[in-house]
Amino acid sequence: MKGNDQVIAKLNYLLKDELTAISQYMVHAAMCANWGYAKLHDAIEARAIDEMKHAEMLIDRILYLEGEPFVSELNKISIGVKVDNQHKNDHEAEAGAIKAYNEGIRLTMELGDNGTRELLEDILKDEERHIDWLEAQQDQIGQLGLPNYLTEQLN
Repeated sequence: MKGNDQVIAKLNYLLKDELTAISQYMVHAAMCANWGYAKLHDAIEARAIDEMKHAEMLIDRILYLEGEPFVSELNKISIGVKVDNQHKNDHEAEAGAIKAYNEGIRLTMELGDNGTRELLEDILKDEERHIDWLEAQQDQIGQLGLPNYLTEQLN
């Protein structure tokens, strides 16, 4: 089914965001594993896997709409050198994704593409869950202090 060029362009923009997030989160997960923060590694890696699933769904939708998925470019990747910086950078990435998904939903509603709208709404819920987790981690760091927080992330 031939899709709207604006929708396909927005899907490719979102795909670029997802591919960037995958890279950033995988590096952060590996850094946490290297530092011995197994709980953080597992949580961040799971978030990266969610983003991989999102990328796959976006690629499938672009192909369904007879578009070409662009996977060769990434946005700027922001690697945190400490855990609290990682959470801050990941929060910024998720906030940007939430904004972009809401814009995409608005566009698809205007153009009457309900299939794409439903897909974007489903992914948006995951992104909101991701930012909620990051905000909880930032709250814990604020309440416990970074050293105590990191002690909880071992094993």
